[in-house]
Amino acid sequence: MSDILKKIWATKHDEVAAARKAIPFAEIRAQAEANADRRDFVAALRAKHAADQPGIIAEIKKASPSKGVIRADFQPAEHAADYADNGAACLSVLTDRNYFQGHEDYLKAARAACTLPALRKDFMVDEYQLFEARAWSADCILLIAAELSLPQMKDFEAIAHALGMSVLVEVHNGEELDAALELTTPLVGINNRNLRTFEVSLDTTLGLLQNIPSDRIVVTESGILATTDVSLMQQNNVNTFLVGEAFMRQPSPGKALHSLFFG
Repeated sequence: MSDILKKIWATKHDEVAAARKAIPFAEIRAQAEANADRRDFVAALRAKHAADQPGIIAEIKKASPSKGVIRADFQPAEHAADYADNGAACLSVLTDRNYFQGHEDYLKAARAACTLPALRKDFMVDEYQLFEARAWSADCILLIAAELSLPQMKDFEAIAHALGMSVLVEVHNGEELDAALELTTPLVGINNRNLRTFEVSLDTTLGLLQNIPSDRIVVTESGILATTDVSLMQQNNVNTFLVGEAFMRQPSPGKALHSLFFG
């Protein structure tokens, strides 16, 4: 694991400890369980597939540790509405503050600006964060197999499902995929970015496909930059995409999405 990822994991544990002091677990759990505003993340993707369209999870992302600020003029609500108007199925909103300049208010604003389900994109290391996510109206959470044990992932998945949230489990190699397939979620994300070198290759998705059952929804992540990338994935029966940085650099993220997938 790279040094930056080690720092992120360590920071997350510190953040959770601080959050538990600010809002006790019992209180955040009560907020989560009282929030009945739910949107079906998986159903939104399947509806696109049923209409013979790509299921696009459009990311709202201000910055990253490796690239710095991606978009200075950052308006989460406007970007969400723009994506919704141009064919996105779901949203992915960064909430990590320290490394991606995200915030829970960005998730709330983006989701409120449209009817799309929203993923809380963050590094989940503690059950507290799952209740936070639902309290903030997230419809899906991310589990990164590289950072979590299988028992942890099973526990987190059970909590998320009990709260009415979907789960996107992200993998980078065969070992992580084997663990991910032990979960019940249909959403299997394959990150084409190597977590250790940060190099990107679409061969990561293509190389793992043969080991994924047909009842799972494969989400290819990172490296989808051109129509040829989209065509390559679709030719291999991958029709669900998580894309963000390429769109966020454009004047209209939604129009950039439409051009890449429908133009």
